[in-house]
Amino acid sequence: MAQTQRVVSTDAPAAARWGKHKLDELDPAKFAKHLVMFQPSLEEAERLIAKARQGIPGIAETSEILKVLRHNPICMMALARRSRFDPTDPRGDGFVAILPLNRLGLQMLALGAFDATQPDLRLVSGPDERPAGIYMWAVFAPGPLAAGIALFMERVATEQYAGVNLYSRPNTEAGRHYNEVLGLTMGAIIDGIEAPNIWVFPRQAPLPLYDSYQPGAAPGEIGVTVVRTMEDLSRIIALRSAVYIGEQECPYDEEYDGNDFAATHLLAYIGDEPAGCLRVRFFAGFAKIERLAVRKEFRKTRTAFQLVRAAFKLCQKKGYAKAYGHSQVRLVNFWSRFGFRVPENAQKLVFSDFDYIEMVADLEPDADAVDIGVDPYVIIRPEGRWHRQGVLEKSAVRDVTRPSVGGRQ
Repeated sequence: MAQTQRVVSTDAPAAARWGKHKLDELDPAKFAKHLVMFQPSLEEAERLIAKARQGIPGIAETSEILKVLRHNPICMMALARRSRFDPTDPRGDGFVAILPLNRLGLQMLALGAFDATQPDLRLVSGPDERPAGIYMWAVFAPGPLAAGIALFMERVATEQYAGVNLYSRPNTEAGRHYNEVLGLTMGAIIDGIEAPNIWVFPRQAPLPLYDSYQPGAAPGEIGVTVVRTMEDLSRIIALRSAVYIGEQECPYDEEYDGNDFAATHLLAYIGDEPAGCLRVRFFAGFAKIERLAVRKEFRKTRTAFQLVRAAFKLCQKKGYAKAYGHSQVRLVNFWSRFGFRVPENAQKLVFSDFDYIEMVADLEPDADAVDIGVDPYVIIRPEGRWHRQGVLEKSAVRDVTRPSVGGRQ
């Protein structure tokens, strides 16, 4: 299957056009007002293929395309104009077709040994598998339908596809222009294999909420980090002192209860300004969410919500299926927004002069939760940084010398 319809003017020089509408900067909400993307039936897919065949040279045989769609239906997404779209009888005007390739498939693509006209299904990921790369099989999007690529990018922003690079092998001048406008570049290195004729749009996986703070963030941008340094812990102490001791008049010995060095702390920033914090303690069958504090001047922002959601994501990554907490009675509705509920046997308690009640929430453990059996280097990475290479992995390249053992046997 080949690349694309002509979708942009080609009067300007290529250098001026590159990245004019970069894929990761398109706003799907803007285009969703006028366009619809949907999963076509096999019959509708066959009709769209016939419609596209006159405009896309080298398109695969219909039987081959339908074979791929039976293997993984997401390989074709239809586009239609919203003004004439009937959800009871969905019919498209164009489509985006992809091949989500597994690692071997991507390597075959790099080596020039992948036949897109007769795709080997052993190289194409199934509907429940995360691919190693997404091959842009064909884009048939004449006229205003070209903007539908923004809706496609929204479809592949799910956890299963986020961060997976897009690859293309256009065989028309229009296809090359289309790639340039969308920010793809010619020449890729795939698993160490140089592929000069493959175009690539690199994508980064979104940072987990609990590691989303980036120093130098824009003013107003909320980021959260796991506390790993004494400097960050001092920020936690300052925040909680201002909120709990200063505003709620909590006694010092009750606020700093001896659990701070047995817990994981989350620190939220707005821009580069510390704005809020939260503490998590882990037990055998549940994680306890506690000590949520947000500075007074930031309480009209989403800081509290980001902290709680980040805590949930952290617990899920560690494999927890239940969260537990003590809510001030006046804040039960707030905590219920995150799925917390007051259980039937909930006990009430009083401490630091406020009334509290037990609440619990059910969690869905992360599909890639850190557990025995994963790469052991992942387990020894810093807390909340399981998605990044750790310092001990850098030491792994050194020879084993056992310096403290010396010449002893």
